[in-house]
Order: sequence, then C-alpha cells, then structure tokens
Amino acid sequence: MMGPGFDGGFFGGMPPFFMLFFLFVLGFIVFGIVSSAKNYHKNATSPILTQHAKVVTKRTKVSHHHHSTSNDNIHHSSHTHYYATFETDAGQRIELIMSGREYGMLAEGDIGDLTYQGDWFKQFKREII
Repeated sequence: MMGPGFDGGFFGGMPPFFMLFFLFVLGFIVFGIVSSAKNYHKNATSPILTQHAKVVTKRTKVSHHHHSTSNDNIHHSSHTHYYATFETDAGQRIELIMSGREYGMLAEGDIGDLTYQGDWFKQFKREII
C-alpha cells in the first residue's frame, strides 16, 4: 500500500525536484492572486480625493506576447499601459494608470483638479486659462 509521499498520492512518484518546482509555481500563482486582491481592496476602500494638480510627465509601457498554437502558428500581441504623474500644490507626486483615451486628453503642464481613489485615476478637469 502506497502512502501520500514520493511513491504515490497526488504527486504519483514524481521526483522531489519536480514536486518542489510544482509547489513553487503554485505558491507564486497563489501569491499573485492574494496580492492583487489586497491591492484591489485597498483601492476600493480608499477615499475618493480631489486635489489641485499639474501633469508633470506621461509615459507608456508596452508588453509583448507571443503565443504558439497547436498547428505551429505564432500569434503576436501587445498591450500598452498608460501612466501620468501629477504633482499637487503640496508637492506630492502621484503616478496613476489610466486608459489610452484619458492619457490622450492630457498634456504635460496641464493644470486642474485631479480626482483619484487610491491608485485609481478617476478624472482630471483641466483649468481653462
């Protein structure tokens, strides 16, 4: 009769190295899920703030992905993340991620009222000069 050790059970005689690798990958996935849930909860429970601010800088980050299909076709895709850094009248700098549409409506040097919740960009109302 086999027990749940290296000879049977869930790991079915898997060598210790592969068992440890599997547990490491599983732990990494669980850590990512828990971390994302904690970050979401922190943002969702943060107050919605509006502060007078200036757009200091803008940047993008492009992620490229390559996927192979079962018939040896390679699919390429990319995703762009848009960021803007704002500086409040008190000198605090806040970098927020936003949609491409919102990003395109901002210009460095714009001044107005920034509304955000935690790390979430809500809106920016530009002052009309």
